[in-house]
Amino acid sequence: MCGIVGYVGAQPAAPLLLEGLGRLEHRGYDSAGVAAVSGSGLRVHKSAGRVRDLTGTLPKRFAGKVGIGHTRWATHGPASDVNAHPHTDATGRVAVVHNGIIDNAAALRRRLSDDGVDLVSDTDTEVFAHLVGRSAADTLEARVVEALEAVEGTYGLAVVHADFPDRIVVARNGSPLLVGVGEKEMFVASDLAALVRHTTTVAHLDDGELATLTATGFTTFRSDLTRTATEAHEVDIDPAAYSLGLDGEDGAPRMYVEMLEQPAATERVLRGRLDEKFGTAHLGGLNLDARETRAVRRVKILGCGSAYYVGQMGASLIEELARIPADAEAASEFRYRNPVIEPDTLYVAVSQSGETIDTLLAVEEIRRKGGRVVGLVNVVGSAIARACDGGIYLHAGPEIAVASTKALTTMYVGFALLALQLGRVRDLSIADGRRLVAGLRELPAQIEEILKGEDHLAEVAAGLAEAESLFFIGRVRGFPVAREGAQKFKEISYRHAEAYQTSELKHGPLALISPEVPTVALVPDDELTDRNVAALHEIAARGGPLVVVTHPGVDLGDLTARRIDVPRSERELDPILLTIPLQVLAFHAARVLGHDVDKPRNLAKSVTVE
Repeated sequence: MCGIVGYVGAQPAAPLLLEGLGRLEHRGYDSAGVAAVSGSGLRVHKSAGRVRDLTGTLPKRFAGKVGIGHTRWATHGPASDVNAHPHTDATGRVAVVHNGIIDNAAALRRRLSDDGVDLVSDTDTEVFAHLVGRSAADTLEARVVEALEAVEGTYGLAVVHADFPDRIVVARNGSPLLVGVGEKEMFVASDLAALVRHTTTVAHLDDGELATLTATGFTTFRSDLTRTATEAHEVDIDPAAYSLGLDGEDGAPRMYVEMLEQPAATERVLRGRLDEKFGTAHLGGLNLDARETRAVRRVKILGCGSAYYVGQMGASLIEELARIPADAEAASEFRYRNPVIEPDTLYVAVSQSGETIDTLLAVEEIRRKGGRVVGLVNVVGSAIARACDGGIYLHAGPEIAVASTKALTTMYVGFALLALQLGRVRDLSIADGRRLVAGLRELPAQIEEILKGEDHLAEVAAGLAEAESLFFIGRVRGFPVAREGAQKFKEISYRHAEAYQTSELKHGPLALISPEVPTVALVPDDELTDRNVAALHEIAARGGPLVVVTHPGVDLGDLTARRIDVPRSERELDPILLTIPLQVLAFHAARVLGHDVDKPRNLAKSVTVE
């Protein structure tokens, strides 16, 4: 959950490192630092706070054409100058930046301390710098390998050494790392965002793989120092998509920009995948023919956070259209309960970044036990995408803000396509298939219509921001939407928000309803409308303020409520349109409260540590 960047070439390293860190700050923003190697040795500068704070205090003379940088999300030890990366050894000749967690750090710290090493930080990373510094091997590569032999855990790391001033040695195990190839210069980063301004030719390192970078190229190898055949390839991505950095046009937050990009992102995920003639979807990337698809007897969806909630929406949709059992589970819990992997179950891993460590480990567990797993991911070439048997790329474009908007929307559309293909191979009629294809075609324009109602949503959000605690409620299709709405609200507004099934209010939560606790209710025009409206009357009778997200024409009776109407779609597709206003509500509530919506406290974009 941190950002790594490195450079070796003919240019001064520091400006490139600082630029890269700025583009990676969504991955961690409690401290940052850089290290550079030159003929006069190794220099390190780091501090708590944002990358802009580091830039403002960097010495004017910070020479070196080889360097590494890091922006941190704290795991071991609080955010402080001393805990910021890079970390150095006792001689000050080795510097290390590291993402991940060294599980046996406590034992290594005791061992080093017993040997007389003075450890100055609270971090697990510092021990690795000392291990490299104490090695007497002939090459930097061998010293890094020797240090790794003592380490247990996950890592993406980069090492520079004053005695080997022409190179960076990097290693990956469970935390993303990729090499960028330039013209007589090389880059390394934990995210493509740090590289695309300089190169789109990249090599993705596999777990257990290391690489040496010099100005003239890179080599990859395993821990026994045998070469591997990893090659660089051109990434099909528009560098301009990252050109806004962390802010949009006129300084607009990235979350706002990404919300407005949702109609276009939805069009991209649908492009070339809808078949009006046969009322189905074409998903060749799944690598499943019709016979294999028909043999699927169950679908299990795995994701974390918003990906988990959209997985619940997808499971409901798959059951409804394909009439096969489907459920979603938090990937972070899945592999720890020794799951039964069934040969006729299709497992679906959902992740925007494609690097979410809990989801990746779940994929590896499924593959290890012989299961078939496909991915719904946004980042091409990511670890989950490469580990799966097939999948659906979301084509949402780069998503920088921590709170997911356009990626989440395309995830649900991806599930709609998957459910449609599964359903048409099974029992879904061609008429229903064509109905859903038409509904999917209308989604981009309907999302745009919702976003045009921003002024009303901002007014409603200002009222919600005053509450210390809120409920989000929905039934059946609406409940995962409520969960996602509560998640979005609490992660950027810092207000307590809890989601509940509307039908469960009488079984406990109703005790908390009061004039100080607003309820945001999802009330689509469906078979449960009357029951949902009856529950709203129970809330109103207890003085609870109401915000109702519903469809035009739904009769709420004499309720006093703030009403938000969304366009009608096919009932099966309602969840995605119901989700959009909840994003806007959370955004404007957070802005009213003066919070940084792109970089909420204690959170980072890509969770790459357990």
